[in-house]
Amino acid sequence: MRTGVYRDVLPAQTDGAPGSLRRAAGDVACRGALSKCCCSSNMAVSAGASQALRGTRGLPSREQPQCSAVSCSEDFLYGEEDLVLCGVGWWGSRSEGPASRPLSRFDNALQSGWEERMKLGLFRYHLGELQTRIIPGNARFVAQLNIQRGLERRRPQDIQSVRQRFDPQQFHFNKIKPGEILFRMTRGPTHHPPTSGCFQSQGDPSEPKLPGTPDYVLVVINVSPLEFGHVLFIPDPALCLPQILTQELLQFGLESALLSAHPGFRVGFNSLGAFASVNHLHLHGFYLDWELLIETAPGEPLCPTLNFHFLQGVPAPGFLFYSDGGDLGALAHNICRVTDYLVDKEIAHNVFVTRGTAPGEPTHSEARSGIRVVIWARKSCFGTKEEAAFNVALCEMAGHLPIKTAQDFQNLTETSAIHIIQRYLLPELQLSQLRGQLVTLLTE
Repeated sequence: MRTGVYRDVLPAQTDGAPGSLRRAAGDVACRGALSKCCCSSNMAVSAGASQALRGTRGLPSREQPQCSAVSCSEDFLYGEEDLVLCGVGWWGSRSEGPASRPLSRFDNALQSGWEERMKLGLFRYHLGELQTRIIPGNARFVAQLNIQRGLERRRPQDIQSVRQRFDPQQFHFNKIKPGEILFRMTRGPTHHPPTSGCFQSQGDPSEPKLPGTPDYVLVVINVSPLEFGHVLFIPDPALCLPQILTQELLQFGLESALLSAHPGFRVGFNSLGAFASVNHLHLHGFYLDWELLIETAPGEPLCPTLNFHFLQGVPAPGFLFYSDGGDLGALAHNICRVTDYLVDKEIAHNVFVTRGTAPGEPTHSEARSGIRVVIWARKSCFGTKEEAAFNVALCEMAGHLPIKTAQDFQNLTETSAIHIIQRYLLPELQLSQLRGQLVTLLTE
């Protein structure tokens, strides 16, 4: 076990030189479009569905904000055959790290585009190799020193409700620069191998789409990255949806985790009141080159037929869904039944998607062929209050601690980290009652 290990900080690379995650053999130069994109969108949501979304997601149907959307002319087209459902696992030692593993088409597209934007200076700061410390203890917290994110990230919006309405006067993703968009991620019924690079052309518009799903999500750099490859998954920005998770967006997030051949590619969601900083619907995605305890921690079965469990043996117990990659639409539906219930009850929540073992498998297993989705119901944190060492959002609940100061990075102990995280957990009685309510909900 790699406890108490430090990773040295690499010298600043002004040319954006790649680190260990970026040195995989066979890397393909995949470049996204940097020219201005047309201000239009064509999300495949019917007028009726759009009205229903606005009515139930904090936007009355007659009060649609006036938003001019950004879009991108580059598509990343994928199908089910692109999902990496076997052969993914952690390596036995750091010397056997990701540099020795081939990347997927998705990894190549995301990483090369992200690095290019870093070279072009489109981020708020240059992100080199982050100094990393595994805090000694059973929780195996992964602490990373990221001073610049703490200083230079956009100030979080003032949030007062989990169901707060979208405000077009605040920052939203229709205001991003076109160059921040890496590509438009598009599902297709079949896979057409690209003739050059990783990107597909716009494709044949007559090809059928999967029923009931959006045409695409935009994959956009997070200009204040917390780790390498930090991106946002954004559904059609012109819909101006508030930060309330939808089944359609979540399915893209689940598929993204399985499109990556790297076991450390994570996807997550912060609700309003759970340190979401922008009230415009989005998911986070990023690479973390370290294992987390939640990948293998045991789960108590709650609804075995739905692979729904209660995650145990971790500092932040939560609700756990597991999937081997089959029927991701049904998985996204069940997860959103849970998050919709939390929204209705005005309970803040974080969602984290990671490769992991099936509950009940040996904890020492290196295989990561399936995905775990953990939902933490938690105390709401409204206003702009921030903790000194780290804020408690999706990463921190999962055991990944981006630290703001060198002093806290050096001095933080497992006990103090658990104390900070558990201040945001629901009281035991309320969590126990919620367990029963969710079991009833999912078995109705």
